[in-house]
Amino acid sequence: MRRCDLEHIIRAAGTIAGDTEIVVIGSQSILAQFPDAPAALLRSAEADVFPANRKGATDLIEGAIGEGSSFHELFGYYAQGVAETSATLPEGWRNRLIPILNENTNGVTGFCLEIHDLAFSKYVAWRPKDIEFTRLLAKFGMTSKTRLLELANSHSQPPGRTEFLEPRILRDFT
Repeated sequence: MRRCDLEHIIRAAGTIAGDTEIVVIGSQSILAQFPDAPAALLRSAEADVFPANRKGATDLIEGAIGEGSSFHELFGYYAQGVAETSATLPEGWRNRLIPILNENTNGVTGFCLEIHDLAFSKYVAWRPKDIEFTRLLAKFGMTSKTRLLELANSHSQPPGRTEFLEPRILRDFT
């Protein structure tokens, strides 16, 4: 997926949901902070999104521009309508969202995860694709070990979380 593809999804999702604010929480949110991110990080054909102000419209997005839709078949990428709780994110993540708003989004703002918040969610999920993604973020110098460890050791994390996050983070920076 390219930045212009994400902008298209933001525009379409906003129109479908009747919302001028769309939150992007999946891996493609990287395109807000790094519009020219390395291709290895942009393999996904989906953008995980939800409307900021009309949570009930997530299913509308999924139905209209989701996987297998005419939109997906025509453009080769799609929106995955998700719940805000589908990713585990660190405290304060909403305050660090990075906006995408330009002529391509047609008045709809896409709010995307800051790179460390995105990486944090991937360290928690720890699926094979997440393991590769976080490794590449570190390899390309897009994340900071210090910042990730700060998020992992935040007082707001549930007991036991730090024990599995620290080794995952350190693995990527050795």
